[in-house]
Amino acid sequence: MIQISLLRHKCIGCNACVEAAPERWIMAKSDGKCYLRKSTKRGNYYIAEVTDFELEENEEAAKNCPVKIIKIKKLKGRGRS
Repeated sequence: MIQISLLRHKCIGCNACVEAAPERWIMAKSDGKCYLRKSTKRGNYYIAEVTDFELEENEEAAKNCPVKIIKIKKLKGRGRS
């Protein structure tokens, strides 16, 4: 499993995350910022735990983010993907 976290209020709406992983990211029409699908808000962060199958494209989304507000973390001991 991996954990994706997003510091959404710092998003500049560049769409780089959507281009890298469109099944996990969308742009909100209301404010033009990205949204992490199926995430939970914890403080200022939106967090989603997903299978390792999504690792590569979400690492690409994090790498391409010009404001570096996407973080990817491998979770240990959370079962198999």
